[in-house]
Amino acid sequence: MERNNHLRRHVASLRQSLIDQGYVDEQFIELEELQDDDTPNFVEEVVTLFYNDSARLIHNIDHSLEKEPVDFAKLDNYMHQFKGSSSSIGAKKVKTECTQFMEYCRAGNVEGRCKRTFQQLKREYAVLRKKLEVYFQYARQAGPTESSTTSCRPK
Repeated sequence: MERNNHLRRHVASLRQSLIDQGYVDEQFIELEELQDDDTPNFVEEVVTLFYNDSARLIHNIDHSLEKEPVDFAKLDNYMHQFKGSSSSIGAKKVKTECTQFMEYCRAGNVEGRCKRTFQQLKREYAVLRKKLEVYFQYARQAGPTESSTTSCRPK
């Protein structure tokens, strides 16, 4: 019992650290509030879907940046999807980099800012992924929180 309480405090501390460091925003917390006994790993499942979708988008963006001439409309479409996915899980830093990338590409600055910003976006994405993997590992060990065991939703 004490170990579980310790783990739950650690999970809460990790969550707060993710927020304080700007990796996630309130959307991540809102997703966590949707978890209940029936869906105890809801957020982890949503984030896993984000990872799968993001890998495809990153590949497509990488490929598009290598083509000559660069198709800015296609890049904008891919990045718009990436930004939307990032927003849906509360990936704050990744979403910010997506916005920067879109602005630079709309200005036609591929070689300079666009490619550098995309590299930064991939770094932020990788850091977020590692941090969330650790967070979910501890969250699984701690088990459901009391707020997720008492659902307000009708069954």
